[in-house]
Amino acid sequence: MNITSLRPQFVKYTEPLAALFIRLGVTPNQVSLLSLLFGLFSAFTFAGGYFLAGSLLLFISAVLDLVDGNVARKNHSESDFGAVFDWIADKYVDAAVILGVGFSQVPIISHLIAVPPLADFGVVALALFGSMINTFIKPVVYAEIGYSERVAGKIEDPLEGIGFFGRPETVLFLVLGGVTGYIWVAVLVIAVCTNLSAIQRIVYLYRRYA
Repeated sequence: MNITSLRPQFVKYTEPLAALFIRLGVTPNQVSLLSLLFGLFSAFTFAGGYFLAGSLLLFISAVLDLVDGNVARKNHSESDFGAVFDWIADKYVDAAVILGVGFSQVPIISHLIAVPPLADFGVVALALFGSMINTFIKPVVYAEIGYSERVAGKIEDPLEGIGFFGRPETVLFLVLGGVTGYIWVAVLVIAVCTNLSAIQRIVYLYRRYA
């Protein structure tokens, strides 16, 4: 699974919304800020146990995350700050939503096996660490190994296609988990798969650059 490779196809469907934002004079950074705000609202909603509403807000946040880059490219307003802010906003949303699930006190593994409820938050912490580290590997690679150029405003990523479970998969599982009522399954999958994906990337880097 690597939904990131399908990003150009998803972006294509956001073009009408991007065109609307351009007509309204909304900047790419403002779209990124909207994505961040919807993500934070989603986190608070998840924390309150309103998983369906939280999933809808997270979906809107994810769509806006696709739109900001589209607005920048169409309006020729790409900036280094915008690229950095987009990364930061994404990770704030991921961390906040996963923590929101933790604060909702939904049982994750404690209803499957006899463990203290604190173990559930341990799974949430593992999901949070996996999500952060799996992404953190990329800027470290850019800084230490470098990249050759930008293509359509985006870094030509040495890790493109490496890692079977990234941010798109994380968001997808959280949205589906909230909609179906199986948010505990989503967090458990994220906890396992993000960390395995990070290990996959580390192994790839070792084999290529060691």
